Amino acid sequence: MNRTLKLLITLPLLLLITLPTIGCSVNPATGKRSFTLMSWEKEKALGLAAAPQMTEAFGGEVPDAAIGDYARQVGGKLVTGVEEGVPQLEWEFTVLNSPVINAFALPGGKIFLSRGLAEKLDSEAQFAGVLGHEIGHVTARHSNQQMSQQLGINFAIGAVAAGIGLSDADSDVRKYGQLGLPAVAVGSNLYLLSFGRSEELEADMLGMRYMSRAGYNPRGQLEVMQVLAAESQGARQPEWLSTHPLPESRIDRINELLATQYADTQNNPSYVDNQARYKADMLDRLSKLPPAPEPSADEQAQANAYLDPSLYCAECRHAVN
Repeated sequence: MNRTLKLLITLPLLLLITLPTIGCSVNPATGKRSFTLMSWEKEKALGLAAAPQMTEAFGGEVPDAAIGDYARQVGGKLVTGVEEGVPQLEWEFTVLNSPVINAFALPGGKIFLSRGLAEKLDSEAQFAGVLGHEIGHVTARHSNQQMSQQLGINFAIGAVAAGIGLSDADSDVRKYGQLGLPAVAVGSNLYLLSFGRSEELEADMLGMRYMSRAGYNPRGQLEVMQVLAAESQGARQPEWLSTHPLPESRIDRINELLATQYADTQNNPSYVDNQARYKADMLDRLSKLPPAPEPSADEQAQANAYLDPSLYCAECRHAVN
């Protein structure tokens, strides 16, 4: 094999292996080194550009200004607990007039929660759990990491494919490369799926942190997972082939945190649930509104993905397409 061909094949493979260590920085929310190609300013610009489209695509904002104010109040309390080092973001919290059960975050601090999900909750702590989880995706820069990782992996696979294509038709490079490249592609996709699962667990953890700092009972995060588990129906793939942890896995991890790190918050009146306030300021007001419009096929598909881990698409929820 000539030297040029060796470089075409080995350098992309080395890039694939070493990407997580190139251009890394320590994330102030997680304390971990993460691979991110975009600046915070770029993330803010992406979120700002995409937010109006996402709002329109999911039925628009709920037609009650008081509900919007309530969401901003709860969200505002949560972001006071965001770590130093995360820049000042233009946080927005929007309750969408959609009957589907969904929540998602855009880079730069744009947080969305559907009316359908809000109606399934019964306390402000649960509502804070959903918002806190999505805030965690933003502060951990999960969208940035996903897009950066995908870009690097696609580049590496493309370069390997080009090297194989330049080899002689009867060479070992062509023979074994054609067999090995699909395996590399599958392996890299599974790597990204695993990364997506760890993102969700990390966002759960960060959500509990922000909840407790704001004076909410972090058990609300557990109760949200129980709601989602009850709503989730249908066949599931094995968790290692899913981009989203099964609700049961998340429940186990949250229970572990409640029994250890957050044990002092349980049965402690300093950490509230605020069921009565949530009923008055959210549920009662929603019940007086006209029914939400029927969802589009795309909206329903994303809602199904939110509930069914085997269908979940991290890039749909946490990145700008």
